[in-house]
Amino acid sequence: MSKLYVIPTPIGNLEDITFRAVRILKEVDFILAEDTRTSGKLLKHLDIATKMYAHHKFNEHASVEKVISRLLGGESAALISDAGTPAISDPGYLVVRSCIDAGITVECLPGPTAFVPALVTAGLPNDKFCFEGFLPVKKGRKTRMEFLRNEQRTMVFYESPHRLIKTLGQFSENFGNDRQAAVCREISKIYEETVRGSLQELTSHFSEHPPKGEIVLIVNGKKD
Repeated sequence: MSKLYVIPTPIGNLEDITFRAVRILKEVDFILAEDTRTSGKLLKHLDIATKMYAHHKFNEHASVEKVISRLLGGESAALISDAGTPAISDPGYLVVRSCIDAGITVECLPGPTAFVPALVTAGLPNDKFCFEGFLPVKKGRKTRMEFLRNEQRTMVFYESPHRLIKTLGQFSENFGNDRQAAVCREISKIYEETVRGSLQELTSHFSEHPPKGEIVLIVNGKKD
């Protein structure tokens, strides 16, 4: 049956993958992977021998037509990223949109994504929130931060460890030193950690304890 399955993969602990995800990865005709070397380790661990092809931000425009052609021919495929749910700050949108436009069924399985456990464990209001992902590194970064000054919902960001301290400092400048936030890193891994406090306190903490690993930054919204 012609279908594209979007399958979340573990962000840390390999036990986080679902039984259903494993079954589908074994049953589809081929797998599209962000990095075949990274995903190859996961598939080997799960004893999955399905043929895998690279599908990432540098080749997705060139490969999407071939993928659609195979799916229209009756094959099924699974889309996976290195970790987490595809298309969430990862490649995936283009092939999903192309499948929809071509009348191909797209099904996304529930599963791991970094910002959900971070949002819950941060201890900040989570009834309403906005997901910002990675902020622009250079062009548009200042403008985006200024735009978010009056955001009242809890804000969720992804950040790299080498930019965290700089970002916390910029947030302090735009949101105020006392704005409450949480830094969640290495979610579902051995050294998982959540540090909570004001932006000023977090800046001081990570200046003394340089961060490592994957980071989700949760920032409280502006109060009325």
